[in-house]
Amino acid sequence: MSRLTGWWDRRSDPARVELYTRWTFPFFALTGVVVIVGPLTEGGMSGWLRAGSFLLTVVQAALCALLSSRGLDWTLGRRPRPVRLFVAVGALSGGGALAALALRGHTGFPDAPAMALVVILVGFGVGAMILAVSSMRAMLRCLLGATAGTGLAAVLLGIPAAESGVIAVAVLLTGAVTSATNGCSVWLLSTVWELDAAREAQAQLAVAEERLRFGRDLHDVMGRNLAVIALKSELAVQLARRGRPEAVEQMIEVQRLAQESQREVRDVVRGYRRADLAVELSGALSVLRAAGVEGRVEGNPGDQGGRTLPAEVQEALGWVIREATTNVLRHSEAGHCTIRLELGGSAVLTVENDGVPEPAPGGAGGSEGSGGSGLAGLGERLTVLDGALAVSRPGTGVFRLTARIPLAAAVPAHRADAAAVRAAAPAGTVPRKAGSTA
Repeated sequence: MSRLTGWWDRRSDPARVELYTRWTFPFFALTGVVVIVGPLTEGGMSGWLRAGSFLLTVVQAALCALLSSRGLDWTLGRRPRPVRLFVAVGALSGGGALAALALRGHTGFPDAPAMALVVILVGFGVGAMILAVSSMRAMLRCLLGATAGTGLAAVLLGIPAAESGVIAVAVLLTGAVTSATNGCSVWLLSTVWELDAAREAQAQLAVAEERLRFGRDLHDVMGRNLAVIALKSELAVQLARRGRPEAVEQMIEVQRLAQESQREVRDVVRGYRRADLAVELSGALSVLRAAGVEGRVEGNPGDQGGRTLPAEVQEALGWVIREATTNVLRHSEAGHCTIRLELGGSAVLTVENDGVPEPAPGGAGGSEGSGGSGLAGLGERLTVLDGALAVSRPGTGVFRLTARIPLAAAVPAHRADAAAVRAAAPAGTVPRKAGSTA
């Protein structure tokens, strides 16, 4: 069953709407062929006129379907305006209608088949031609011009005014229905694609906002220290030129500030400076809300039953929330996202969202479960705390990310921080103690 529906499940919602819209055009064009069959079976009609009328309707239906598809591509900005097809459909519809009006009432061509052929050719032709015009006013001109032209041609060919009016009204109604159907379908599809582009832009803006927040944190950390380092370095140069021994003390202070800045930058990059899980959850909900995703948090992130999570566990789970939120925005069309925290022998954080396309056969499908570097990095972070990361698909279009950290294995926060600083320190340097300040 997955092979039969995979070609549909792997498409995004706008792509599904486009596929449905595109396939309605040929079926809609075939409606004219089906409708003309009844009048053409009427008795008293010659065989060659019956065959010619049916063939003309089939050819026009094929051209209308092709014009509708090319007109849709033009509306979406994928190809130039189909001018030649527009002219071909207009010429075939108009010429066929004039021939039917001229032969109407003659031997072998009764009134009913002739009038039906005129209405179908002009009405369905206009419905396809409006997809190659650029404005509502142009569409109305096309419809009214075809109606007026058909009525005038009928009068000039000797058809009574009353019957000519009936033909014109029938063309107007048929053309209005086909034009409204095709035009609304294209308008709806264009709107869906625009909304999808706006949603993508919202997601990008949300990620950009998070980057700006990180930039502000980094600026706050480094701005003051770099300014002090510059001043003290300049002072040390002036003292050294004068042979003052205080220059050594100033350079020692510059070295201390540089080491302190190095530690604080690591803290910002690794998330130690803001390791509060509640803050990360609040930021994730804000980002999801900005992207149009309904976010929900289940469980108290800070304290459950009087149990406060260790700082290193909060820091690790905070990174899980950041990466999971990024994946929701980048790799899905989620409408809902649930973040759940459960405490027992382990801290279990679950992030579950919908709107995930089904994976392609033999591939990952480009979803969060593709095993990218982000999830691999999270797995490495959790392994340090004897934790584990798991991904699953509990339902169609649903993705679940689960992080589990045994609370008994969590080390004290100051030991974890110091170990991380020592691991990140360049060879040959001695990091300062975590409790020192500038």
